[in-house]
Amino acid sequence: MTLPYRDNVGALLFNTAGRVLIARRADLPNAEGAAGGWQLPQGGMDADEDPAIAIFRELQEEIGSDKAEILAEHPSWLFYDLPPELIGKALGGRYRGQRQKWFALRFLGDDADIRLDLDPHPEFDAWRWAQLQELPALAVEFKRAIYEDLAREFARFGR
Repeated sequence: MTLPYRDNVGALLFNTAGRVLIARRADLPNAEGAAGGWQLPQGGMDADEDPAIAIFRELQEEIGSDKAEILAEHPSWLFYDLPPELIGKALGGRYRGQRQKWFALRFLGDDADIRLDLDPHPEFDAWRWAQLQELPALAVEFKRAIYEDLAREFARFGR
């Protein structure tokens, strides 16, 4: 495989009740219960961008609020490969998958601070607070192992 991995950051944004924010992809509005229809906020990093800075930029872009503090950083970069049918199509056709740095964050705002409508091309069209244990079942197959790892690694922040 000659295509590189895309550098990416992801957020497990916990509220004070220990639930994590998940959002429904705007390009899959009818995928209410389908794997991959709901996901954690995540996004690409700029060249030479510090992951701890990138995560706040991504939160602001994707959910309209960066009112959060970092609780923990996953100790490793996590990788996933796109399935063969998505190579050359997904991620702009330039990557084989993603190399991701994940963070657990505490949300410091109110629910009203989450604004999916601030971006002219929103990635998400709905959001909700979910139990951490729900994450693996929400993920598409090729990302499921990452969501399982995240649920284990950050279990101490969920309830």
